This record gives sequence, structure tokens and C-alpha cells, in this order.
Amino acid sequence: MKKIKVPLSVPKDKRTKFKNNYKLATNNTGNLLLFAGDQKVEHLNDDFVGSGISLEDGDPEHLFKIAKSIPGAVLATHIGLLSQYGEDYKQLPFILKVNGKTNLNDTKDSPYNGAWLGLEDIINFKNQSELKIVGLGYTIYLGSKQEAQMLKEAATTIMAAHQAGILAIIWMYPRHSKIKNEDDTHLIAGGAGVAASLGADFVKVKYPYKTANSDQKAKSFQEVVKAAGRTKIICVGGAKQDANELLIHLSRQLKNGTAGLAIGRNLHQRSLTEASQLGKALSAMIHSQASKSEAVKILKSKKEIKTNKKAKVKNLLMGLF
Repeated sequence: MKKIKVPLSVPKDKRTKFKNNYKLATNNTGNLLLFAGDQKVEHLNDDFVGSGISLEDGDPEHLFKIAKSIPGAVLATHIGLLSQYGEDYKQLPFILKVNGKTNLNDTKDSPYNGAWLGLEDIINFKNQSELKIVGLGYTIYLGSKQEAQMLKEAATTIMAAHQAGILAIIWMYPRHSKIKNEDDTHLIAGGAGVAASLGADFVKVKYPYKTANSDQKAKSFQEVVKAAGRTKIICVGGAKQDANELLIHLSRQLKNGTAGLAIGRNLHQRSLTEASQLGKALSAMIHSQASKSEAVKILKSKKEIKTNKKAKVKNLLMGLF
């Protein structure tokens, strides 16, 4: 992994802690495999029960079991699930999602995603729980009438995370009735630039899966990566899709400069066995620079294969908290 550039918003006495959390979050590679468990709030139960969804997905612990089975995965979820299940999964790294809203009031012009708790309470929970909370996450609906309030809360969340020696990850989604195409690369790049201006370490953005369906078309996504500067881009996994197709898209994303993947439905809607195998294939590509063909072998062989640069995580637990 390249040298970690610690933001100036991290105090000098927390720089080592920040570096250790960064290494743990990225499996010592600089790339992030974020498993999105915050969808329990965002999508209610629609994404967890129904046709084509594993019966295992009805239980919230399914999220934790999947994360445990995937090398280098970081589970992002809300404080309640961490409080209830974290004790049984203390070996896992977590991202604590500080805000969230349901889809029952999904107005295009004024969606608001306010923080649930004060940041002091959140940092106190991080410390007293003794969980490996490596970062805080916050969602912004750019273009909303509530945009100013969300930008303020996001900036405050990022500063609080850095002051505590942990990472800050922004979920960035442009939302307004006048936006005709949320998959527009130029628009996504604008949002990535806002995340950089806020000081986020990573920003989760949409990816135009339907239009970026060739190597040539996928190159346009480089605008997003460039706009984010030193803030690293991770793309959403989107709705459940064929595992092989997902690996193809991930290969294109990584080739064009992204730094990982944020994936939810494509994992938790599968059985633990299937999700684990897909997760290992994704981890091999994100953390070990495995090729798409090598990842497919992992997917089919039911076991990991060796890659040229096997990621190693050593001595990361010292000084984390």
C-alpha cells in the first residue's frame, strides 16, 4: 500500500491511530470493500424478504455472518445493530452509520437524512463498546432543499471522525425532481467533488451499470475519480445482478481508478454460502489485485486461490482504540 496521507484534521496524537484504522478498514491495501448493512433502514424490509431473496436474509444477523466470512470486508450499519450484535462479532471492523431515513417519504425535492445522535454520544459508544469501529458514515442528498443542513452535519461528522482518529465515509446521492438522470457521470463527478471539499476519506457514489457496459464507455467514469482528488471513490453495487456480471463491472471500475466497492443487496439477498463465495471473489480483486478471470475461479471453485499480491494484515490491532 502507498504511504497513507493523514488529513490535517487528524490531531498529531491520533495520527498513528488513524493510520492503523485506515489499514484495518482497507485490509492493508488502501482499497475498501464496504458491506452496506444500513439498508435495513433505507429500504425497510422490501430488500430482505421476497421473491429471489434467501430466507436467511430475514434475520439481521445474516449481515454479520456474511461480513465475518469475507476477508477484509467492513460492515457499515447503524448503532442499534452494532449494540445488539457487536459483542458476538468483535473481530470485525465496522463503519458506524450516523444517519438514515426510510423510503416511505422519498420526495425528490426535499429528502433529509439527519443525524440520529449527537457526535459526542457516538464517539462515547465507539469507546465504551470496544468494537473495531474504523469510521463514521453519513449520507448526503445533494440538491435537496435540506442540502445545507446535511452538508453542515456531514462536515461536522467528518471532523469528529478525524479528531477521534477514524475514517469518514460519505454516501453521496444527487436528488431533485429536476435531475433527469441520476446515472449521469458528469453529475456524479460533481457530487464526488463535494465529498472531497468536505474532507471525506472515501465517497460512495452511484455507478451507471446500464450505460457503462463496455470498456470504452466505462472510461468516462475517470471524470468522477479525478473530481474526487485524494478522496477515494467506491461505487454502489446496485440491485442484485448476476455474479459474473458484477465481477466484470468491478474490473472496469478498478481499471479506471476506483478504490473498491460498496455492496449490499448483491450479498445479503444471497444465502450465506453464496454470499461468502462472491464476497471472497470481490475481495481478491479489491485487495489482492486478482484479475476478473481469477475471481471467477474463486466463485466457481468454492475456495480461494493465491494471487500475485496477497494482502496481509499484521499488527493492526495495537492502538486502534
